[in-house]
Amino acid sequence: RGFGAAVWVNGYRCALLLASAGALLLADHIGWRNTYLLLAALMATGVLTILVSPEPHEPAAAPASLAEAVGGPLKELFARPGVLGLLALIVLYKVGDAVAASLQTAFLIGGMGFSVSEVGYVKGLGLVATLVGALAGGVAMAKLGMVRSLLLFGVLQAVSNLGFMWLAWMGKSYAALTTSILVENVTGGMGTAAFVALIMSLCDHRYTATQFALLSSLEALGRVFSGRPSATLVELVGWTQFFFWSFLIALPGIWLVWALRAQLHQEAGRDAQTRAVSADL
Repeated sequence: RGFGAAVWVNGYRCALLLASAGALLLADHIGWRNTYLLLAALMATGVLTILVSPEPHEPAAAPASLAEAVGGPLKELFARPGVLGLLALIVLYKVGDAVAASLQTAFLIGGMGFSVSEVGYVKGLGLVATLVGALAGGVAMAKLGMVRSLLLFGVLQAVSNLGFMWLAWMGKSYAALTTSILVENVTGGMGTAAFVALIMSLCDHRYTATQFALLSSLEALGRVFSGRPSATLVELVGWTQFFFWSFLIALPGIWLVWALRAQLHQEAGRDAQTRAVSADL
């Protein structure tokens, strides 16, 4: 599952790159019309891949009504013991990353005085680092298991936020900028791979699409609502202390992994047993 999560992370990261910087570069050479046609063709490859993929061994029965399609997955999820702790873990696991990332560009350009092109170049390297981190995380998960990976990668991605505190201390330093961005993106990719594997393990195979969408949207709460509070925090304590606070904010999510480790092992075991039964059918 870890390697599959890594492939998924790399896929959407590459898509983000193609649809943003890649689209701008293409538009300069072939125009926006041809750029959008090319992007549509790339999306079509995913549709074609799904069409030629084999059907599951045990196709899920179609829901009888909209109420069953929506209510069934929610009822199954909230019937599990300790579900509120699991949902809190989903929200908090990457919230420290979300807080640090919400003002990262403003810090680098407005706070440190780097140019837009300098930041863009280093962030391009950071995207590559994220892909490497996701693949490394997927491979490591096969050895460590999901819970230990969540703990280790959670600590690493929290500590990586301190790299920007170091950059604020150092002042305008290209070496510190590159190091901070690369470390943050590698560890962030590792953490994301483990996090996606966690969400996958929590999904009942009968309701995979709905539950995966629900749990993924919970994780997005940190990214959506962290902007304004982060700006207020910077005004109060400055950039150096802001990134230290982003490190502290990441700690409750790591603690929840440890506190819920028995339940996470149980969920992972249930998921593995379900997949084994499906494979035998």
